[in-house]
Amino acid sequence: MLNRLLMVKAWLLLIVLAKAFSMNSAASAQVIQMNPQQTESFQERMRQQQEQRNQQTQQQSKETWLRQNLQDPRLQQQQQIIQQQEFTRQQQELIRQQQLRLQHEETRLQQQDFTQQQQLRIQQQQLRQDQQIRQQQFRLQEHRLQQQYRQQKNNL
Repeated sequence: MLNRLLMVKAWLLLIVLAKAFSMNSAASAQVIQMNPQQTESFQERMRQQQEQRNQQTQQQSKETWLRQNLQDPRLQQQQQIIQQQEFTRQQQELIRQQQLRLQHEETRLQQQDFTQQQQLRIQQQQLRQDQQIRQQQFRLQEHRLQQQYRQQKNNL
């Protein structure tokens, strides 16, 4: 199967090259057959130069197409491997970036949780202090009442 494909590509290459050589030789023959004595108009010379440039461009395009489409299968396989490796590298980079984002988010959530716990501790401490103050005030009030009671009792 691979040999048939290579044979077809080789025949295509041969046909394209033969066509390109026949075009180039026809253009060369025209240039050689021109009589130097003959005066040509400026426009005719420009047209011929443009035609030559077009033929060269077509030839270069054909050669480029042949290089791209009739490559050695091993080279194509190597290129596919390189492309796959690059794709894998890009995927790994994306995964790494996602992991970093997740770590940042986890850190932010931990900090938020820590802050909430600190606030809760502070509130609890304030509540204990308030409770102690109320107890002290209650004891003080009770102590005063007892003193007043004793004084009243002693005064009687």
